[in-house]
Amino acid sequence: MSLAPRAVIVHRTTEYEELLARHGTHGQAEFFLSSRGRSIREVAERHRRSVRALAAVSAAVPPQWRRARVERADLDRFLFAPEDVVVVAGQDGLVANTAKYLAGQPVVGIDTDPGRNAGVLVRHRPDETARLLRAAVARGAAADELTMVEAVADDTQRLVALNEIYLGRPDHQTSRYRLDLDGPGTPVATGPKGPAGVAAGGGSDGGDGSAEGAGGEVQASSGVLVGTGTGATGWLRSLWRERGGSRPLPAPAEARLLWFVREVWPSPATGTSLVEGDLTAGRRLRVTVESDRLVAFGDGMESDALELTWGQSVRVGVSDTSLRLLV
Repeated sequence: MSLAPRAVIVHRTTEYEELLARHGTHGQAEFFLSSRGRSIREVAERHRRSVRALAAVSAAVPPQWRRARVERADLDRFLFAPEDVVVVAGQDGLVANTAKYLAGQPVVGIDTDPGRNAGVLVRHRPDETARLLRAAVARGAAADELTMVEAVADDTQRLVALNEIYLGRPDHQTSRYRLDLDGPGTPVATGPKGPAGVAAGGGSDGGDGSAEGAGGEVQASSGVLVGTGTGATGWLRSLWRERGGSRPLPAPAEARLLWFVREVWPSPATGTSLVEGDLTAGRRLRVTVESDRLVAFGDGMESDALELTWGQSVRVGVSDTSLRLLV
């Protein structure tokens, strides 16, 4: 006999709950905020809306289904099963936080505080939950397959993310590494001239500009960001605008990534020729560590990062895993 579907409700601790955990009581939390010119009323009201929304989502789960509930901080310790239907109740970012732990399970995004969220990923209201759960287990359910980015280290550590992956120092100070590209010769965007005065992409290999034949380029920067079309509404977009938006941003379901090197600078030993580009399927950005410690983390979850040290390499590109988000 096959198992009944399991609804896994993912949520996040509210600001009000965090205040109570820190200060002990409502009164002490109220005094803390008032001493800083703020009122607890708005925070408490948002908490009540979130509680009501979670109650409505839970009540919509069919009685014959199994169910589970997991808080954001526990995602890295929760075991999702293939038959799960994942209901993310909260902000858009919570969907991204959850996506990295999934393997194709359908996801329902529920906005618990309409008007405060962009609604890019949490597209539905709590009263739509029952319909969406039925659709999730029906044949041919309408869903967007959102492209994800993955980083794979040479010691088999693997990380996937829905928005972006950052590689660099955890404190965002100077990262030292060698940057290269693997895979078929996809043209790469070019950047400013390096310390030797060679324009980016100015190689003799047909404009690839990857310096692969020379073993890549040694760089010192604030790190490397590789993002998806879903991430193009956030951190990736800010870098894209900073660089003048010279290339189109990928669509959320497009198997293409953009990468940028942050605040790279030249020196006698480091260059600035490889600073941005596209990654399509089969194309990988390779970073080889040339300092004591770098990390790679996805979607802002620094607590769940790949730890990299001298001589290690990590390759970043389009993931075979995508997020199946119901529409």
